Amino acid sequence: MKPVRDIRINSEMTANDIINSYGDAGGFTAKKLAVATNIVEAMLKDQESVTFLSFPADIIATGIRGVIASLLKEKLVDVVITTCGTLDHDLARVWEDYYHGDFLADDVKLRRKGINRLGNIFVPNESYGIILEKKLQPIFSSIFQEKKEVSTKELIWDVGEKLGNEVERENSIVYQAYKNKIPIFVPGPFDGAFGYQLWLFWQMHKDLKLNLFLDEQDLSDIVYSNKRSGAIILGGGISKHHTIWWNQFKDGLNYAVYITTAQEWDGSLSGARLREAISWGKVNEKAKHQTVEGDITVIFPFMIAAVYERLYGKKRKRMI
Repeated sequence: MKPVRDIRINSEMTANDIINSYGDAGGFTAKKLAVATNIVEAMLKDQESVTFLSFPADIIATGIRGVIASLLKEKLVDVVITTCGTLDHDLARVWEDYYHGDFLADDVKLRRKGINRLGNIFVPNESYGIILEKKLQPIFSSIFQEKKEVSTKELIWDVGEKLGNEVERENSIVYQAYKNKIPIFVPGPFDGAFGYQLWLFWQMHKDLKLNLFLDEQDLSDIVYSNKRSGAIILGGGISKHHTIWWNQFKDGLNYAVYITTAQEWDGSLSGARLREAISWGKVNEKAKHQTVEGDITVIFPFMIAAVYERLYGKKRKRMI
């Protein structure tokens, strides 16, 4: 048995020092975070393993967008699976700002002022639907002059290419995916403003086809062409499920870290711990896996900062 050790805080400690002390402290979620960080490090260092990153859209309205864009810029993940809203928030923030808000704001007053509330983030209409329509319609027109059928992966890369002259392009997940040829798959492409704008474009271009079968074939090829696989899963929903769904066909994920605030007693996928996925064959029974209960916006930057230090050292600055 390993004894519990006290955490000794000092002014010289880095994120990695604190994570390591969590491992010795043996306490509750802190210990889970330490284990999860070790698994992410092992996952990223395994050259024979493909790394999936899945997440929902809401966190892209926050500063977490920068952490994810950094991971793509550094080519530390190989595949992204997310929702349509990720495209909405990522692209909108290339052109306009979102703002600090309040969970307790008066939503009736916000509505009358044309401000949408996402938790404690304020998203004015001009920073969301209005700017997306203004920018995406010309982009779609340019893309579909040359082609009539695309997958979501291909379309996202094409949109990323069109961001090449934007001042804020380096902070964009879509741009970094295009630039570094990291596929982004969106299994629910119409559940958001990006998909709605695509539908609007289709009203006058009925020969346009969005071929989701091509995305599924790409995912199949990725899964079957790699010896091992790992996944960093942020939040639940369709992004999580599509990630673990495809990996069941190769005997499950070999590495898996899941951060969630959902409860498991209601039987939801979002609340299901990774141990449940073992019963489905979606996580391998011998896999290194850890579920961490907590807020992604608090936990994930801390975890990735520690992993960066382990990969690059304390002095090398790699974040965007």
